[in-house]
Amino acid sequence: MSDDTLRKNAISLRRLLPLALLLAAGLVFLALGGHRYLSFATLARHRRWLEGLLAHSELEAALAFVGVYAGLAALSVPGAAILTIAGGFVFGTWLGTLLSVVGATIGASLVFLAARAGLAGLVGRIGPAGRRLEAGFRAGAFNYLLALRLVPIVPFWLVNLVAGAAGMALAPYVLATLFGIVPAGLVYASLGSGLGALLDRGRTPDLAILFRPGILLPILGLAVLALLPPLWRLWRGKRAA
Repeated sequence: MSDDTLRKNAISLRRLLPLALLLAAGLVFLALGGHRYLSFATLARHRRWLEGLLAHSELEAALAFVGVYAGLAALSVPGAAILTIAGGFVFGTWLGTLLSVVGATIGASLVFLAARAGLAGLVGRIGPAGRRLEAGFRAGAFNYLLALRLVPIVPFWLVNLVAGAAGMALAPYVLATLFGIVPAGLVYASLGSGLGALLDRGRTPDLAILFRPGILLPILGLAVLALLPPLWRLWRGKRAA
């Protein structure tokens, strides 16, 4: 093997290192059972402690919450809905939504940057279809990503990886993620704001509330509106061709 080949392989491995570290840390977290703490039982058990933390220093509590949310989002650990409900429970609907959205966006951006560094160009290497997908995603990336964030059919972590592999620019990625997760975040944070009363009655929130027609249909409408501009450009391009 030539020196140039060894050097290129070393560069490729170095680029994959941040993503590999995030993946390894996420697997360790799951293996140690950390995900079991992301539950309503944990919230109920530590309810007084959380209320005391907020009473001691709201700023410190807010910064700690954003840091924890960003860290878990960066590790691609499931449990975003529980965290957002916890944010609404501790900080109220509006501040809880804001802190959850900021934390999720920071964590997702870390995964995106790691994926872009290690996987950029990978989509285009799978053939002509991949190159067209990559070009289309870059051209209408903001709208595509906004639609995917509004309707979380595709797993959050997978969207982060695909956007990075497609070589999307950071600014539109951050903005599409930030605005796209607000509706679901607002729904779950509002659930959290009433969590105390539910816990007093021995009940837990219904996470399926997001899929009720009265909530899901307006979100779907926003996703369709987000997709209209790239679909229009696609149709116009085909017609011109």
